[in-house]
Formats: sequence, C-alpha cells, structure tokens
Amino acid sequence: MTALGPYLPRGTLNREEQPVLDADGLFLRPWAAADAAVVLKAYSEPGISRYNRRSMSTEEEAVEWTRGWGVRWQEETGANWAVCAGDGRVVGRAALSRINLYEGDGELGYWVLWAERGKSVAPRAVQALKNWAFGTVGLKRLQLSHSVRNEASCRVARKTGFDLEGTKRSALRHADGWHDMHLHAVVRPQRSTST
Repeated sequence: MTALGPYLPRGTLNREEQPVLDADGLFLRPWAAADAAVVLKAYSEPGISRYNRRSMSTEEEAVEWTRGWGVRWQEETGANWAVCAGDGRVVGRAALSRINLYEGDGELGYWVLWAERGKSVAPRAVQALKNWAFGTVGLKRLQLSHSVRNEASCRVARKTGFDLEGTKRSALRHADGWHDMHLHAVVRPQRSTST
C-alpha cells in the first residue's frame, strides 16, 4: 500500500506575501501593529468577548497578538485578516484560525465590531475567504464552529454555504461555563469534467 503524502505541499502559503482580498465592497488585509487599538476595543465589546475566549487589557498585548498572526502565516498554520470598509476603517476580523496543509483543511473564525453589525460584513468576509481558500490555495474542506447560543454566527454560516454537521456537546469552555458548539462545514465543489 502506498502511503499518502500531504494534500498541499509546504510553501503553499508562505512562498508569497499574505494577499489583500476583495470582499464585495469590503477588503481583507493583513493586520498591522497600528491596528492594536481596534483589536483591544473589539475584545472589550460584550458581543465579541462573550464568544471569544481570548482577552487582553493593553494595546501592547494586542500588538503581540497581531504579530503572532503574522508568524502563523509564515508557519502556514493560520491566516488572519482585518476586514476593512472601503475607506480603510477596520470593521471586523476574518481568519483561517487553523490551517492543516497536510490534510487540506482549515477552520474559519470571524467577528464584527458592534457599530458595523447588520451590514452583511461577516457574510461578505467569510465568502471572500472561502473563495480564496478553495480557489487560490486549493484547500479541500473548511469548517467553523460557534456556540449554539450565538445565533448570528449560525446565520452567517448558513448564508455562506456551511452546512450544519452536528452539535458538539460541552465542547468549549467560555467565561460563563461550557457551551455546546455547532459544527458547520463546506467541501470544495468538484470541478466538472466534460467528455
């Protein structure tokens, strides 16, 4: 029996700079140290902090975190983008918080600042990231999970074609206790072959 090799080779991501992605009137760009104040503000908003286990109390922590996102690109284990309005303001985050080139899969994460909610920011960012991950990178499967209490994330997942695969019981501990988590996934469509 022949052993399976990696689905995608090392260097698939880091042979180039992290790209800027078009997101239907928004754009996704790599984070910069200058974005630290926005990151700190985001993780202090109740709608974001409730469902994200990360917390920080200083801009210096936020700078270190954004630097870590750049390192993850170089290591090909994750990719994080600032979601920006047309005027350049950061309005959210979209990420492949976990990338596994060997298996050809990744896990998405996202948040939107409170003042920008209700403007389809998350669906546009997730769709752009999905298109890039499947079309440019060549990943086979993407998944995302969210607390079953986070109905907004469930709507984003459904709107962007992520099917609900099931519920992981008591899967993640948040500040208010253990949460059941919905698991959504999408598989890259097979390209049709004409005969």
